[in-house]
Amino acid sequence: MVTALLALAGIVGCAQQETSERSQGPDPLEMTPEAYAEYLVFESGSFRLDQPVQEGGDARQRMEQDEIQRLCSETRNRPPADVAGRIVRRARESIRYPEDGIQLGDWRKGAELARSGYGYRIGHRNDDPDRTAGGNCYACHQMDPDELGYGNLGPSLTNYGELRGQGESVRRFVYEMIYNPHAYFPCTNMPRFGVNDFLSQESISHIMAYLLDPESPVNPGIEPGEGERRGL
Repeated sequence: MVTALLALAGIVGCAQQETSERSQGPDPLEMTPEAYAEYLVFESGSFRLDQPVQEGGDARQRMEQDEIQRLCSETRNRPPADVAGRIVRRARESIRYPEDGIQLGDWRKGAELARSGYGYRIGHRNDDPDRTAGGNCYACHQMDPDELGYGNLGPSLTNYGELRGQGESVRRFVYEMIYNPHAYFPCTNMPRFGVNDFLSQESISHIMAYLLDPESPVNPGIEPGEGERRGL
């Protein structure tokens, strides 16, 4: 009984100390929501910002927004025309192309990458930096029509290669969309996979092959009227 009371006293004491420490922080009623959010993330000690991250550096550096992220946050992802144009220009400036041109890789490897959500997680267990990060494409897109689990935040990509082919202009568009989709859709929800090397150029080539290669299960063939239904 005495031991239990001592333990309870210790818990209460810790809670009182934490409450006291929090009371020494800024008054949120005297701050803008943006300023208070900055305080909670960077100054309150609520997050382990010193932990290393897979792309190099630490979590604090990851939380610092670059220009495109800042502009999208400031406009709540609805940038006016002048800001949208600025975002598109910055996005296009960020794109780096393969030295030997944009080529398709191995669609089988692309299938694995499209299904994999591995990479860049931090917290109690950081992801292994030596393991290849996935694209997690199925979180937002339907691709292989036989895949039962997929999200619908983005458009269906089933038969994408069958409908559009794999010519130079198509390959360039797909590469740029994966690398930095803000080049076409400013403040899109789609991640910028090429920026900061989240996906390597090789991984991007494999995912492109999964999307465009006629042998890929993503392209089983077009049903009558499918192109018309999609406005193609």
